[in-house]
Amino acid sequence: MKIAAVCGSFHKIEVERMLEYARDEAASKNAELTEVVWVPGSMEAPLALERLMQRDDVDAAIALGIIERGQTQHGLVMGQSVTRSIIELQIRHNKPIGLGIIGPGADPEHIEPRLEPHARAAVGAVVAMFE
Repeated sequence: MKIAAVCGSFHKIEVERMLEYARDEAASKNAELTEVVWVPGSMEAPLALERLMQRDDVDAAIALGIIERGQTQHGLVMGQSVTRSIIELQIRHNKPIGLGIIGPGADPEHIEPRLEPHARAAVGAVVAMFE
């Protein structure tokens, strides 16, 4: 199974760590993370995922990123929109996409403990849905 990853670069250091956890999880499930696409933030993930889902050499994808709590509802709206788009992409292309985006509304102290479980869960979900 070949999995592509779309990663938001706004929190690049943390997302790079998520990517390593995702690679490890994929290997433990006899899958491979074959391509990584970096995008500016979570809002740009659906377009990158759309492009990947069209490819025959991509069986599934994961989206990794972080949407922090802000002073307005922007993050909440963005998180809902991105999630809805990802669900629609899965259905349209009949390929699983694992959601490994922390938030919306994550406070700084919520990020660190969620890096590994969110990354591993995204990979686990696509492997389970691929079978």
